[in-house]
Amino acid sequence: MNFEIKIIDNFFDISDFNLVNNVKLDEIESNELKVYHNTIDKKNVVQQSCIDENLIEFIHKKYHQKVFEILKELNLGKSKLYDYTDLTIIKTGKNCKFPIHDDTPNKLLSGVIYLNPEINAGTIFYKNKKGDNKKTIPWGKNRAVFFSRKERETWHSYEGDGKSDRIALIYNLMTNNIRDVYKVEKKNYFLGNFRYKINPYIFEYFKTTI
Repeated sequence: MNFEIKIIDNFFDISDFNLVNNVKLDEIESNELKVYHNTIDKKNVVQQSCIDENLIEFIHKKYHQKVFEILKELNLGKSKLYDYTDLTIIKTGKNCKFPIHDDTPNKLLSGVIYLNPEINAGTIFYKNKKGDNKKTIPWGKNRAVFFSRKERETWHSYEGDGKSDRIALIYNLMTNNIRDVYKVEKKNYFLGNFRYKINPYIFEYFKTTI
């Protein structure tokens, strides 16, 4: 892998972690995955599903600068493209496996914070889409894993551990300016964007998952 992965243990203050970890979620089947979208933009306009609007605003106010500094560290050029924050909770069934992918270009910084349970499967990174050179970032409650996606380079996946559901908070910094993302990455915008748009399932689903 030729990209940097930033790992931060005890990302949230414990009281804040408990607030996020106590958000009520629906029951799911062992092979299912449920995504709860929550966003907040630069004007503090909130779109929420499972997380209370006040909690979204609180997290954004307290932790945005911390996460934004990570983006600047990993990819300074992309930090200038920031438009909004994605705070999405994903509940993954114990037998569910999400395929290897490299994230959609609207993700400037991809982040995940492990919530519950105490033990589960972490995030798996690879050298390529075939799954070579597998590297797993182990699960740990309140551990955060961040990286800045690169077209056809930041391959990763995740899955349940076969024993219990996996609950994680996705903390992504996002943009609406896809064309300039490809300029920063020095990649072809038309080829890259077409790659996602021809597969609506990938485009709509991968843009909020890690």
